Amino acid sequence: MDRDSVVASLLRRLETVSKLDPADIAAIRSLPIAVRHWAGARAIVSDGERPSECCLIIEGFCIRSKSTEAGQRQILSIHIPGDIPDLQSLHLHRMDHDLSTLVPSTLGFISHASLRTLTHARPNVADALWRDTLIDAAIFREWIVNVGQRPAPARLVHIALELRRRLLSVRGGTEPATFEFPLTQEQIGEALGITPVHANRIIRQLREDGIVDVSRGQVHVLDETRLAELAQFDDRYLHQDPAA
Repeated sequence: MDRDSVVASLLRRLETVSKLDPADIAAIRSLPIAVRHWAGARAIVSDGERPSECCLIIEGFCIRSKSTEAGQRQILSIHIPGDIPDLQSLHLHRMDHDLSTLVPSTLGFISHASLRTLTHARPNVADALWRDTLIDAAIFREWIVNVGQRPAPARLVHIALELRRRLLSVRGGTEPATFEFPLTQEQIGEALGITPVHANRIIRQLREDGIVDVSRGQVHVLDETRLAELAQFDDRYLHQDPAA
């Protein structure tokens, strides 16, 4: 994989949320990145570890999660190409949650030392990464509201629409009627705070109601109008306009 391909999604991501000048872009392109291929459902970094590098998602999907002592897991967020989901490890040295792949993925590992050198030399890049971290926090807030206050069918479609909008920001084009949603039924339950059996009922209900079909790692939108009414999705929390 050539260097342009490795950093392309990261640059699209950062340019979606911040303004970078040509020197900033050149500095990002020169980052030393170790590309590795990761199997699906494999830990990248675990709760309690002290990583010395951050992980850039080049291809694939990852999740952040937290598990209780009884082994129950809550999925906290879904991450797509262009994300650096463990960027906080640059300053919070001990991980307080798990980061793992959802599907076979291509990852780029960037040493903390290289990132510190970059951010000290290029304040615009430091600002872009800081803004990206703040957007992460905004997404966390929305997920808390989603799990705590929305009914389960709305929770599922809200997360699906968030993923569609974020994928659109790094891939371009128009919002597709069919898009990737690589969570198993069990993982959907872990993201929504419900049991796999309840998740199965929700998925079946949404399909029978002619709203969406969630199956085989994809979402197929059957009725955009009813989907929008159910999800009440407002993408302001994604902060995808650098000027806003």
